[in-house]
Amino acid sequence: MQRVQEFAQRIQENVEQVIVGKRTVVESLVIALLCEGHVLLEDVPGVGKTMLARSLAMSLGVDFRRLQCTPDLLPSDITGVSIFNQETRQFEFRPGPAFTHILLADEINRATPRTQAALLEAMGERQITADGETRILPRPFLVLATQNPVEYEGTFPLPEAQLDRFLFKLSLGYLSSAEESAMLQNLGRRHPIETLSSVVDGLDAPKLAEELWTITVSESVRDYIVALVHATRTHTDLALGASPRGSLALFRSAQARAALQGRDYVLPDDVQALAPLVLPHRCIVRPDSALRGRSAEQIVAGLLEQVPVNLGAMP
Repeated sequence: MQRVQEFAQRIQENVEQVIVGKRTVVESLVIALLCEGHVLLEDVPGVGKTMLARSLAMSLGVDFRRLQCTPDLLPSDITGVSIFNQETRQFEFRPGPAFTHILLADEINRATPRTQAALLEAMGERQITADGETRILPRPFLVLATQNPVEYEGTFPLPEAQLDRFLFKLSLGYLSSAEESAMLQNLGRRHPIETLSSVVDGLDAPKLAEELWTITVSESVRDYIVALVHATRTHTDLALGASPRGSLALFRSAQARAALQGRDYVLPDDVQALAPLVLPHRCIVRPDSALRGRSAEQIVAGLLEQVPVNLGAMP
């Protein structure tokens, strides 16, 4: 697991030259990359979501596209469109921004449901079908979508099927006073991202992702993952619990976290650290429970305290 650990450390150290005080978030992005998953960044404007995506792409040295979602955005604006070439008298396909390695879908909830759905095939199957022809997307392929949690006028909330496609839902949050002061000092002359360069070969990510399957997950840890997910399906405050895709996401990301820490086996600590990122956005709180102030995040936090861990078969 040394290759995976070194790969992740180089990326984290490089990104932290630009993004101050968010090591856990940066680590989560690297885990998502290695799991070949996608990330939903939900936070208020101005906390560095776009800069985080750009820093990650530059550290990897891969292609990066930014898509500003608006209500008039069409599905073809994402996937691409065929244009008639008058010289050749044939239609030629012009790939859209989805044909990239890292796609930043900024303010995804401002796009219409039809346009949001255009990302479903790309995120789930890593391919795009247009004009009756299926085209494979490059690897690695990571969608980083952002949305503003405090401004809902003129937005289209993501449906459950779309939310379930995201491996993690993350929030950067505000910096502490000391971290914000350090950020201002770093920006005293020119922005650090202007001097950022690639530190790894991002095209190696799919190969490293295959190595994660060798990380040992004991029967007790597998049972713990299943117990957590099943607990969301039977909780009285939840109308809908996490799907089997949620179980797989928790399993896979726990393997990646273990590798980042130099282990070839998963601990319950890995599951507990990642469950708040994997499960809440896959759950739907009952309306009456929501009125009482209950949130999916609170419910998952409570389950982590209630569901027992069987350490009998740990490595």
